[in-house]
Amino acid sequence: MRVLVVEDEVRLAKALKKGLEAEGFVVDVAGDGLTGLESARFGGYAAVILDIMLPGMSGYQVVRTLRQEANWVPVLMLSAKDGEYDQADGLDCGADDYLTKPFSYVVLLARLRALLRRGAPERPAVLTAGDLTLDPASREVSRGGVPITLTAREYTLLEYLMRHAGTAQSKLAILDQVWESGADTDPNVVEVYIGYLRKKIDVPFGRRTLRTVRGAGYLLADDGS
Repeated sequence: MRVLVVEDEVRLAKALKKGLEAEGFVVDVAGDGLTGLESARFGGYAAVILDIMLPGMSGYQVVRTLRQEANWVPVLMLSAKDGEYDQADGLDCGADDYLTKPFSYVVLLARLRALLRRGAPERPAVLTAGDLTLDPASREVSRGGVPITLTAREYTLLEYLMRHAGTAQSKLAILDQVWESGADTDPNVVEVYIGYLRKKIDVPFGRRTLRTVRGAGYLLADDGS
């Protein structure tokens, strides 16, 4: 299998190439983000090992661009940044796994093999329902190109409904997924926030995307109508 290593630390890149080739992989190396992006676009790789801090274009930008282009090659992101928010940013951008430096080569190899076993199923980086879009990486929401400002709770509620577009979600299911687990929260708060969302994503645009399904809960129309 062909693997692309995008890493600007020459010694590390050489070590990864040598180690992976010893395991039977065919390995190409790119030393900057722009070259890595072009290689990943057209190289037909089984997986990409991608550093974050790169010349020309960051690893975040590389993987985000690939996902926006519907390129679902598995990406294992490497970084010296070990904060939880750094890891979350990498995964939200579209990476499949995240490993901090310094790392165990044995663990890297195991995670790479796990990615290869899973393959590259299509998974859109941006959620859409007609002209309503939500980008989990940037947390930006828009309708017909018009930005929509949401509170953190409104955003989480909309993301949940968009991930389940076309199917009715009960108040209890929404409460379980959108509010704090175990919190003593009145289920009617869901109705309140559904109202808030409608005023932002539907009313100004003359739409009825977010619907009440009697006896079942709430449904976000998958065609955005």
